[in-house]
Amino acid sequence: MATFISHSPAETEAFAASIARDAQTGLVIGLTGDLGAGKTQFVKGFARGLGVTEPVLSPTFALLRQYTTGRQPLYHMDLYRLEDQGQIAAAGLEEYLAPAGITIVEWWNHWKGARPPALWEFQFETESETARRITYANSGP
Repeated sequence: MATFISHSPAETEAFAASIARDAQTGLVIGLTGDLGAGKTQFVKGFARGLGVTEPVLSPTFALLRQYTTGRQPLYHMDLYRLEDQGQIAAAGLEEYLAPAGITIVEWWNHWKGARPPALWEFQFETESETARRITYANSGP
């Protein structure tokens, strides 16, 4: 496990963009942390690192947003409003855990199904009003 301390939304975005540059097709990134801890900011930076040119918005109410203007497709999921695996399956989201691109899942801790083979997990913690601790580990390519 590794840790990155971000002192601003711009630092969080730059950190994520640097990770995106080496990300390969089939990768699933799971993000966990409280509301306002920086998860969506991370996705914005990651998308920028992939070359996504369209605005990146939170999928809290849409459940899934797709971005296709980057070097590969990016699928951005939010499981916050889903209470169990049955709801996730009924929403048709399981197929995005074997993506033909890269999938980022906010509220990854709501996922109770099989773990994807290429999974990177990030935990976001609020240290102060301006500082976030991002702990991460890779359990696949």
